[in-house]
Amino acid sequence: MFHVPRQSGGHPRLALAILAALLVLVAGLIAWASVRMPPLRPDPEPLPPRPPVEVVEALPRLKAQLDRWGGSGQFTGGVLVARGDEVLFRQVHGYANRSQGQPLALNSRFRLASVSKQFTAAAILRLQDEGVLSTHDPLCRWIQPCPPAWEPIRLYHLLGHSSGIPDLMARPAWGVRRVTPASMEELTAESAQYGLQFAPGTRVRYNNAAYNLLGAVIEKATGKPLHDYLRTAFFEPLGMDDTGYDDDVSDVVMGYANLGVGPSEQPNANVSIIVGAGAMYSTLDDLLVWQRTLHGGHLLTPRSYAMMIKDHAPETTPDERGQPRRDWGFGLFSNSLGRRVSPDFLDRQIYHTGSWSGFRNLMTWQPDADVTVIVLSNNYHQRDAVFLLSQQAMAEALGRPLPTAMAR
Repeated sequence: MFHVPRQSGGHPRLALAILAALLVLVAGLIAWASVRMPPLRPDPEPLPPRPPVEVVEALPRLKAQLDRWGGSGQFTGGVLVARGDEVLFRQVHGYANRSQGQPLALNSRFRLASVSKQFTAAAILRLQDEGVLSTHDPLCRWIQPCPPAWEPIRLYHLLGHSSGIPDLMARPAWGVRRVTPASMEELTAESAQYGLQFAPGTRVRYNNAAYNLLGAVIEKATGKPLHDYLRTAFFEPLGMDDTGYDDDVSDVVMGYANLGVGPSEQPNANVSIIVGAGAMYSTLDDLLVWQRTLHGGHLLTPRSYAMMIKDHAPETTPDERGQPRRDWGFGLFSNSLGRRVSPDFLDRQIYHTGSWSGFRNLMTWQPDADVTVIVLSNNYHQRDAVFLLSQQAMAEALGRPLPTAMAR
């Protein structure tokens, strides 16, 4: 109990009133903080143990296609299909390193390219859940010095590809930048040299530079290198031991491109220039863990997850190639990918693709039936094969007619 002596210079009732007011203020701040910073995971069902990493071939039509394409070299890589926690298919074809005669393994590590963007987006949303930042923060709060052109940009513009900052590949001397290593600070300074291509929020244009800037924001907000934060916040707690930054000593399989006669090695990845946009590696099964954890409500609050998969494109965004346009989420897209194959099917899928330095990938999830399809290829020029295989896998898992070709 507090004792307020009369000789303290004030009336005891006045002191008690001040103390009561302070207690009310403290209680209010605590209540405000509890609303502002909800628990990270609203106690979802725990994830089941990881399934054993073994060949599974419960989709016979997909197996037949892969046996043909894998044997002929039309596809090299791995495919995993799951319904909920049940693995329906897991198989690899081709070489991890052709010159050494080393075949791919079920747990081979692939360069993810832009599939990596969902990790960066999830990190920003996790920091929002923790009250460290907000997706409505001005970019200039976190990046200093900040050019005047960036003053209208909010973090959600970067996440949804609507910032107007020119992408790396839209700048002069891209060929030189592509092969020249860079630090996060150098990438940020280079982006600051250019004006905006459009007013923030008025258009969407796919943007690797924006995700590099988000990586810089994460580093400023956490005081950690981006990939250290991703490892400690996500990968280590989830047991994703085969996921990390592609630092040239990470045992990633060799990437290839069909240049000239036969597949040519592509050893110069230089992922330092896509440090926040496409610099990660992973395996089929680690990505399944991520997919189940993210979409199962184990990583983000319901509010932040809803923001991640919501369409943030302006209503005036046009259709794409004569087809209904995709929804532009944060590090993820949504669309009826099955429209692009024949025969088509219209199920909504949440997905992202990736292509960089000898690799071509697609990771997609059908929410209504809870079907995951992951296709990772270590050949850059197998885009159509990766896409068609992903939709054949999805269609067979959903009981739809099996697509046999790309729609033209």
